[in-house]
Amino acid sequence: MALALTGLPATTSPTTSASLHGTVTSAGKALAHADITLFAGDRQGARVLGRTTTDANGAFEIRPNKPTGSVLYVQATPTGDQSLRLRSVVGFGPDGGVPQHSESAVTVNEFTTVAATYALAQFTGEGGGITGPSPGLENAAATSYNLANPASGRPGRVVTDQNNGSKNDTLATLGTLANLVSLCAPGADTGRCQDMLRLATPQHGSAPANTAEAVLNLARNPRLATAKLYALAGQAHTYSPALTAAPSAWVLALHYTAPYVYAPGRMAFDAKGNVWASNNWLPGTRNPSPYVTVQDPVGDPTLNSPISGGGMKAGAWGIAVDHEGSVWVPSYGGDAMSKYSSAGKPLSPDTGFKNGGLNHPQGTAVDQRGNVWIANFYGLHGNRGQGSVIVYPHGDPSKAITIKGGGLDHPFSIQIDGHGRAWVSNARFNGAKLMENRTPEGHAGGSLTVIGPDFKPTSFSPIKDKSLDWPLGLAVDSRNNVWVPNFVGNSVTRLTPNGTVAGVYKLPTAIAPWSVAVDGSDRVWVAGFGAPSVSVLCGVNTGACPAGSSTGTVLSPWGGYRSDSIQHLTAVQLDQSGNVWLANNWSKLAPPTGGDGLVELIGVATPVCTPLQPLPARPAPNRSTACPTQTSTS
Repeated sequence: MALALTGLPATTSPTTSASLHGTVTSAGKALAHADITLFAGDRQGARVLGRTTTDANGAFEIRPNKPTGSVLYVQATPTGDQSLRLRSVVGFGPDGGVPQHSESAVTVNEFTTVAATYALAQFTGEGGGITGPSPGLENAAATSYNLANPASGRPGRVVTDQNNGSKNDTLATLGTLANLVSLCAPGADTGRCQDMLRLATPQHGSAPANTAEAVLNLARNPRLATAKLYALAGQAHTYSPALTAAPSAWVLALHYTAPYVYAPGRMAFDAKGNVWASNNWLPGTRNPSPYVTVQDPVGDPTLNSPISGGGMKAGAWGIAVDHEGSVWVPSYGGDAMSKYSSAGKPLSPDTGFKNGGLNHPQGTAVDQRGNVWIANFYGLHGNRGQGSVIVYPHGDPSKAITIKGGGLDHPFSIQIDGHGRAWVSNARFNGAKLMENRTPEGHAGGSLTVIGPDFKPTSFSPIKDKSLDWPLGLAVDSRNNVWVPNFVGNSVTRLTPNGTVAGVYKLPTAIAPWSVAVDGSDRVWVAGFGAPSVSVLCGVNTGACPAGSSTGTVLSPWGGYRSDSIQHLTAVQLDQSGNVWLANNWSKLAPPTGGDGLVELIGVATPVCTPLQPLPARPAPNRSTACPTQTSTS
């Protein structure tokens, strides 16, 4: 389906197209006699819907030709000057996770340019056209509204709300970036404009031809020339607030605190891009939460969230979406599994599914055949060597299979590789005791167990290595390498598909990494619990990293990407729009206090198919189905 600018359903063909009215300003002044182009973008490409020119007051009107597309956006350039390029999203279609929306009047300026460019950074091609598959493209366009209101040209509702605004530096970063763009306004010092374009050039890359390309470079390369660009932005004062010091990176973070999203353990995305979360505690307490929460791609509660019932009692570090779109969440305090329909209806009994002898279940995954795998953790107390893996064949608890052996020892996380094997991190009893205060002291050790599609541990299990030091939330890349964060060791271990250690990557500062996720370019995102931050490592696809990088090179700043909104993290997950979502599990270490909500880093990662399939794959625009179903090769 496609977006109709009139707001009518795409199946309805209006006899006349509604006009789009707009105003363009640059550096706070009307941009007269500028060339205006209205575009539509979808998986088939970007196409022109109409052109016009602004009048002496910067106003314009376009009556578009066949105004349909996954995203509609308008572009403005001064006549005879191609260095300034301004943009704004006009609307988005119905095939995302947010109801379609379009504008009849729009304001285009530097602020809307930054918002649109960041939100759509992973969908912008070399020529500047915005294209890509659904639902990621629509969701990205919708996210731009959280940053800027295209009708007014002013900051959006989320970036100015009580969780953001003065609480973090995102609004000020937007203002600083907008001021940078304004340096290329007509009549401005051309030397400053050229300096900005030069500084926004990636290493070994080509200089951007215009301001939209410059902002895109910063969105994709957040560490570019932070100090020099900050100093240059100080020469412009159109937008405020602005940063008062140079940032460590040009990253935009949004903080969402939907009801009962408190001490979230882990998240999973459904096919529409809704983010489901397990929650440890009730707000302001350490009492077990009875709620699973769901937020749409722009952070608003959906599907009647918060959802109770189904046996939920203290959501654990685990959540997965099966082939039918149902969501499986471990009930840590209930020694059970809770199941919910794609519409948010509890499908498990009031006590949850207890089949298989569940005891404080944690990690959860779904394999290529639809089997549900559960890491049966056995809690913080008990004897060494306790724990098992439970499988519900094709999601049927009545046929539960209990797997032991292979070195299973308080199994914490579980992920499936491309061969249908389950990789399990063994936190061990030593590590389980550390979890009580989550303070990385001493040496905890740990191991991995690999279980084949025949539900038997492999001959090379358990995998032991001195680098494995309380391994927690692991992930598998597109080539079946397994990336394991070591909470105590402050490192990430990479294992080859046969279980041998291929590399151990020490993180530059102590963050006590809890979990990792792999994006559509195989870059590895690392959630820091000890130090609230998220770090990025170059993965096996070194061509997706800056020149000179090798596998394991740290791509983020020395201390990781940080924000006042980021708290002590237990999970990092990636969506189909290229956004990075973080779970604020704790807000304070002493006394232990639950974290508030989720944080989203806008447009910084390569999109990945959701639900996880299980290997990370980038949605493809040149197929009828952007994310094909993976099948086991064994």
